[in-house]
Amino acid sequence: KQQIKSSRDAFVIFHPILGDLAHEEFWVLYLNRSNKIIAKERISIGGVAGTIADVKIILKKAMELLASAIVLVHNHPSGNLKPSQADLNLTKKVVEAGKLMEVSTLDHLIVTDGGYYSFADEGNL
Repeated sequence: KQQIKSSRDAFVIFHPILGDLAHEEFWVLYLNRSNKIIAKERISIGGVAGTIADVKIILKKAMELLASAIVLVHNHPSGNLKPSQADLNLTKKVVEAGKLMEVSTLDHLIVTDGGYYSFADEGNL
């Protein structure tokens, strides 16, 4: 099982999947206590300007897998690495809800063809 040690590790996994898409997708990495990947799940597919990710669906899957941690990942087809207010709000909701269930949100990445933005690296978790 692959271990996630940094934001770059998650980016390397998702750049080939999300980097050049013309629409948004939202994915979650589910990790065990050693931050090894249990599962990689696509949560939603959206349009050019957005996609909807449901906190309940994200955390339901974490409970089913007995995940200890998660990494949220979505793409911005526009190439803009700046998180939207919706991105910030969703991240905050997942972090807070996950705390109650002892599921840590390690990071939220925004992936573009040219790079990525890490909420953890930028102090936004």
